Amino acid sequence: MKSVFQRPKSLTEKPFHFCPGCHHGIAHRMVAEAIDYFGVKERVIGVASVGCSVFLYDYFDVDVIEAPHGRAAAVATGVKRARRENVVFTYQGDGDLASIGIAEVVHAANRGENITIFFVNNSVYGMTGGQMAPTTLLGQKTTTSPYGRDFTQDGYPIRMAEMLATLEGVAFAARVACNSPKNLLQAQKATRKAFEMQLKRIGFGFVEILSACPTNWSLSPLEAKKRIEEEMIPYYPLGIFKEREIPDYL
Repeated sequence: MKSVFQRPKSLTEKPFHFCPGCHHGIAHRMVAEAIDYFGVKERVIGVASVGCSVFLYDYFDVDVIEAPHGRAAAVATGVKRARRENVVFTYQGDGDLASIGIAEVVHAANRGENITIFFVNNSVYGMTGGQMAPTTLLGQKTTTSPYGRDFTQDGYPIRMAEMLATLEGVAFAARVACNSPKNLLQAQKATRKAFEMQLKRIGFGFVEILSACPTNWSLSPLEAKKRIEEEMIPYYPLGIFKEREIPDYL
């Protein structure tokens, strides 16, 4: 019988540890499928952040470096500058990238570092206890905002994809979601495009992935998918915010 669906070669056989309904597993597969699509598995170096992505090296069958909290973009910059022939990507959560690591990602983007960053936005600190993150929506209850996020003292949720798209060094910036087949197909295209920008040396690629966190949202997996559609996407619209043209000769 002809196989029509199988595990990507760039993923290991180890079962994911993620909570039921979490979209990290889907995002992992999406990144691995893009690596397989371009046939660059032996050249890839991943950089894991601190958070739910911390065990990246268990799931991806590629070389992976563990970065200090928030420093994945800086580590990836060093790796890429030292080994320009390698394909370097980071995989970071919103608590890691948009909070303690925001300076690193902004300056890497502004310099146009030829790396690819995957930013998983589930609007909360997932692994460390469900605290309010820079991406937590207004009114959203977390362990550190039990009455809901209040803009008068907590500020507003940060739209990372739009912000980075304003920087000259960014070649590609997009926001996608994993909550439906239609959105997943668009997410797969964006993932490939971000890698393509690096492979053709066009510059910095950034993909923000809206993801469910049923455990910290205190919702069922189905309710969490519905929340992405009804609450997250209206504030964090999906789409491509910047795409530098790739010359025909590349």
